[in-house]
This record gives sequence, C-alpha cells and structure tokens, in this order.
Amino acid sequence: MYRLFVAIDLPESIKSQLEWICVGVPGAKWVDAEQLHLTLRFIGEVDGTLFEDIASVLADISAKPFELTLQGVGHFPPRGNPRILWVGLKPSTNLTQLHHRIERELVKLGLPAEGRKFSAHITLARLKGTPISKIGQFLQNHSLFQSDSFCVDEFHLYSSTLSPKGANHCKEVSYPLNEKPLPEILRKMDLP
Repeated sequence: MYRLFVAIDLPESIKSQLEWICVGVPGAKWVDAEQLHLTLRFIGEVDGTLFEDIASVLADISAKPFELTLQGVGHFPPRGNPRILWVGLKPSTNLTQLHHRIERELVKLGLPAEGRKFSAHITLARLKGTPISKIGQFLQNHSLFQSDSFCVDEFHLYSSTLSPKGANHCKEVSYPLNEKPLPEILRKMDLP
C-alpha cells in the first residue's frame, strides 16, 4: 500500500525565508525545512495497481510554468483550538487551474472528489498545548510576511510513511510543467 499526495516543492531560498519565521511558539513542532511543500491533493492509501494508474494520468496533465509568492500566516482550524500554523499564498489562477486538472484526472480514475475547498498553504508547524496568546503574537508578528516570487516548473507524486517522529516523504515521480504540443492531426487543422 502507498500513502500518496501530489505537491509542489519549494526552492531552497524560499525554505530559508520560512526558517526565519519558524521560531518563538512554545508547543510548536516545526516542519523540517526539507519537508516543506505545497500539497495540491492528498490522495491517501492506494494499492500498487492504482498507484501505477495515478502515476500515469498525472503525466498527461498539461500546464505552463508559473510564478508563486508566499504571503501571510494563519492557523487551522480558523475557529476553535488551533492545531496547525501555516503560510498562505498570493492568489494564483495558474495554481488553481493546476489543482483542478489534477483533481479531475484523479476523480476520473474513481477516487472520491476532495470534500473540502482547495486552500493553498504550506504547513509550518503542528501545535500541542500552545497558549492562544503566543499564537496571536506569532500571527501579528508575521501578518505582513511575503516571500520572493519563485517559478513552479514541476509538480511531484509523493509517498508518505507515518512514524512516531512524523511523516517521511519520498518523491516517487516528478512531472515537468510544459504545455504539450498538439497532436499532429490537430496542428494540421486550421483551428481558431
């Protein structure tokens, strides 16, 4: 069985920018810089056959490279006892379109549709017993956080193994972003 998710990696320069803000919150278990990523779709546990099918359909996704910028911080759940600190992203139509294309292909394979609305974020820390005042202070101190822009030119299929120390991620397949050329028959047609 494979526990899978689809994600975009962050450049080292962006991870370094995030490391500067990942401090000063008691009870926070900060995500290791090497594990920071933007999840496009959590898939869950699948068998080897479905793994191969997923890997195959993701290869057919076509999209142009695009720019992203991290912006702002927050926590989940938005109401009640916070369990996760995150950094958000500037709105990106290209990111939303890529997410929808991935979702559509996975649903065509028979996977259930994602039950909640896509909320682009990078998990910074998991919280346990953190005083609300410290969370509020973190949010206030970093409310204007904005990273440098960076180019997204690929996405990845990851497997994840849970352990007492947290999840260990393994990159299974990488998918470069490039608009695939039209098939020969369509190039010969005079399409608008």
